[in-house]
Amino acid sequence: MTNAFAIHATGLVKNFGGKRVVDGVDVAVPRGAIYGVLGPNGAGKTTTLRMLLGIIEPDGGHRTLLGHTHPRDASDRVGYLPEERGLYPGMRARDAIAFMGALRGLDLKAGRKRAVTLMEGAGLGHAADTRIRKLSKGMAQFVQLLGSVVHQPELLVLDEPFSGLDPVNQERLETLILAERDRGATIVMSTHVMAHAERLCDRLTIIAGGRHRFEGTVAEARGLLPMRAHYVPDRDEPGLAAYLPDGAVHQRDGWHFPVPDGGVEAALRRLIDGGHGIAGLSIERPGLHDAFVRIVGASALDATQEISA
Repeated sequence: MTNAFAIHATGLVKNFGGKRVVDGVDVAVPRGAIYGVLGPNGAGKTTTLRMLLGIIEPDGGHRTLLGHTHPRDASDRVGYLPEERGLYPGMRARDAIAFMGALRGLDLKAGRKRAVTLMEGAGLGHAADTRIRKLSKGMAQFVQLLGSVVHQPELLVLDEPFSGLDPVNQERLETLILAERDRGATIVMSTHVMAHAERLCDRLTIIAGGRHRFEGTVAEARGLLPMRAHYVPDRDEPGLAAYLPDGAVHQRDGWHFPVPDGGVEAALRRLIDGGHGIAGLSIERPGLHDAFVRIVGASALDATQEISA
């Protein structure tokens, strides 16, 4: 069963200074997937990733990485972009990328050649011989990212990879992640920016307060909330709210309300029978951001109740 997963972990626990920062987290990353580890700041995402990679040892639970119970035995098959960035400022960009590949077993000469190809593909070929200290912060961060993929890893782990990147480099990063997935790599990325996760992730897990709160697809997360309707009347008249379902809220662009279990037909019939026209109507599933807020908000309430008890 675990052979189907690049990473499989159950019940991970980690304590620091008498405080439990990760409390029973489960992770199952299918091979070839883009898998998101989501959570607010301080949720335990980075600590979880470091346990999965064998950088720190868990105080409880079990994990396998690419079939190994000791994750470091597979380190040459893994690319890792840590949350803390850092490169030797005197190195040229292509040499920095090649050096990072050499740390994972890649020949330096081959690494330099691949580095130039990667930089050209990312639109940064002009900076291949530029020293790191002369690059912008975003370009230097992207160079470090390329260094994590230059050895063509089976598994790529990215901790908050979009942090600090401008929109152009964010788009470059999304393109690179998809290209790595298409190459056959498995990608795990932590983030608290829902837009990136919604566009990229095949599956995701949500961690809050050090605990696992959700695991599934983006569609399954969004499915935790009812669909919402946006209704625009042909004229906004007093008393119109009485014809709409409970929870209807008026905004400048019209009325918004959760779609009732039976659908919107009954509400539309009431509107028409009451002489209210329909200038516009749309129905959509709430986004991942809304689902995330609901899941994380519920977990915060659970934690408060546990403390009160």
